[in-house]
Amino acid sequence: MEHRVSSLVITGGSSGIGKATAELFASRGWRVYELSRSGKSSEGIVHIECDVTSAQSVQQAVEELLRHTSRLDVVISNAGMGISGPIEFAKEQDIRRQMDVNFMGAVHLVQAVLPTMRAQRGGYIFFTSSVAAVLSVPYQGFYSASKAAINAMALALANEVRAYNIRVSCLMPGDVATGFTDARCKSEASKVYSRSEKAILTMEKDERNGMSPEQMAKKFWRMAHRRYPAPTYVGGWLYSIFYALDCLLPKRLVNRIEGWMY
Repeated sequence: MEHRVSSLVITGGSSGIGKATAELFASRGWRVYELSRSGKSSEGIVHIECDVTSAQSVQQAVEELLRHTSRLDVVISNAGMGISGPIEFAKEQDIRRQMDVNFMGAVHLVQAVLPTMRAQRGGYIFFTSSVAAVLSVPYQGFYSASKAAINAMALALANEVRAYNIRVSCLMPGDVATGFTDARCKSEASKVYSRSEKAILTMEKDERNGMSPEQMAKKFWRMAHRRYPAPTYVGGWLYSIFYALDCLLPKRLVNRIEGWMY
């Protein structure tokens, strides 16, 4: 019998966590389809140009990759970006861009791959979320909101597709050292919120000294090999402690501590 090569589809695979994940799966014999606006094909990785903010672009990309493979084993919605600054002064176009990339990008991917995954009656859909989805970060309120929306959608989706043997899960990394930090869209410093600039610099320092994207890639690898993955996983032991404390302590206290940190 011919051995079937497992397939991975991942958005935002040209850098950071996405690139590390694509390379790890490819190095272990998987056929990887990387969907992004920039990127290039390499051994075991097929790059397909895609803008996740466009439902048509995502649909066309999925149709293209289905010319190469008939089965989607693992699909990871990973494309993302961030904005920072006080909520009061955030520009509407930046807010919409944040939600278009992080949340609507995930929606477009899910809607494009589900017909195939339902027909094959199985597979995994994973989302790159964030600890910030649970522990809302001041001056990154819209980033936190976009990731919280992903978590909420993923929980609902898990129940909707369970009958088709499709498993859904979110990985919530803490600080990871990637190009995401330098690519963040910042609003101008505000005299009204004098702490904002210092808080954002603190966040960026934590990110640059954070975990490696390869650690998150290994987490996705383990998730893909669990028969019944949990609804959410936290990336990093320190952030797992923070997450546990959020579950145990009063929310008011946890949120106050989060404010003290920044």
